[in-house]
Amino acid sequence: MQNLSVTLVQADQIWENKQANFNNYRRLLENVATDLIVLPEMFNTGFSMNAQSLAEDFNDSPSIDWLKELAQEKQAAIYTSLIIEENEEYYNRGVFVEPKGTITVYDKRQTFSLAGEDKVFNAGKKKTIVEYKDWKINLQICYDLRFPELSLNRVENDRAEYDLSIYVANWPEKRISHWNALLVARAIENQSYVIGVNRFGVDHNNLQYNGCSQLVNALGETTMLQPSETVETIELKYSKLDEIRGMIPFIKDRKC
Repeated sequence: MQNLSVTLVQADQIWENKQANFNNYRRLLENVATDLIVLPEMFNTGFSMNAQSLAEDFNDSPSIDWLKELAQEKQAAIYTSLIIEENEEYYNRGVFVEPKGTITVYDKRQTFSLAGEDKVFNAGKKKTIVEYKDWKINLQICYDLRFPELSLNRVENDRAEYDLSIYVANWPEKRISHWNALLVARAIENQSYVIGVNRFGVDHNNLQYNGCSQLVNALGETTMLQPSETVETIELKYSKLDEIRGMIPFIKDRKC
């Protein structure tokens, strides 16, 4: 199986200003060539509870159109989340946008009650795994990370259910030690790669974000970005993942 190059975009998001965020991502990605681009949670607005003003119709979304255009330009898939309105309800919706325009959807299942997200957004109800370039990718969003039952990996028909989990986030610096520890735990317990992409900077609520976006392999070994607005492309080697699973083949024993 081919390796997968993934670009982590640790952006300083501009509060509730979609066009300014679009412009900033284009600047950050200008010279990037990759298979998959990962942007932070609520990529176009920051982590806002102002859903009534910021939500877009999924079937008529300028922000999704922008993602589709960028995916086609870069010939790369993109994963991120944004505020979507559907049937008069709001969702923090993950979208995995492929270069040909195919979109796979994941609605955040654990809404963050500390920020009142549970009062504004409906929680998703199901796991979403997308297959891209023969890699099986488990889509996750921020607070989902604290709930290991949401990402339990299993072996089905001699292959793991997924090979990579991606968490897009707005995870404040004051709780960043939890982020770092939990990303490692999810990688080890599920024998998968884990990518976490967090924002950088200060938001409208004066919360500080120091990034710590990272790739963790199935042994818990971490490659972490510098604490700044930055972009890094990392190659995931399937042969390395296969080797680790062969040495310690415990997820096939999982019964729950």
